[in-house]
Amino acid sequence: MKDNITWITGASTGIGKELAYVFNENKKNIAVTARREELLKNIMKECSSNAQVLPIKMDVADSKSVFETEKKISQKFNIDCVINNAGVTSFTKAEDDSIEQIDEIINTNLLGSIYIIKSVLPNMIKNKKGTIVNILSAAAVKIFLQSSAYAASKAGLLTYTNVLREELRNYNIKVINIIPGATKTPIWPNSALEKYSERMMLPKDVANLIFNLTVLDKNMVPEEIVLKPIKGDL
Repeated sequence: MKDNITWITGASTGIGKELAYVFNENKKNIAVTARREELLKNIMKECSSNAQVLPIKMDVADSKSVFETEKKISQKFNIDCVINNAGVTSFTKAEDDSIEQIDEIINTNLLGSIYIIKSVLPNMIKNKKGTIVNILSAAAVKIFLQSSAYAASKAGLLTYTNVLREELRNYNIKVINIIPGATKTPIWPNSALEKYSERMMLPKDVANLIFNLTVLDKNMVPEEIVLKPIKGDL
């Protein structure tokens, strides 16, 4: 029988990196994926030997890469939890977004997350259990200027996974949507971090909460969790 493993995408920085640390600290096997392999190897070095850490270079926007990665992980482990954390954005007006920027945002944030879900679903359905966590954004439910493509990608994933949850209830598969407000991660430009970092949530705190949500009783699912900085949105 294979050991269970949690697959974390976008694990090289920010919330994803902190998720890797907190799962490792709690003796959970993890597969960490991102485009920057050197950063994944650093995470592996910094994790303890409490559990296994599997770093794999992968681009979520590339469906072939996603399904090959799932196959590689599943050769040794049972993926019982996946966390869709990979994401990109641009801080420009809709009229100024290039087609290339829009493609990258939609392909990474929306389609990439769907590719991940599609790759793990067959085994989760077969096992009649599993957990799918999606790191969304306050932009999915509230209007923020200069974020149209990003907001569309996150709102699209929110709707997709809300439907998915209903379709998977009879398989005991949990679908958890996390909607965080401003969090101190590298996705923000330096100018915003310099101005607002003191007001932002810390990725470690968000990661700790997410871990706790994934280990709740099998008969309980936190369907949607909204997190905000104590002083509200920026």
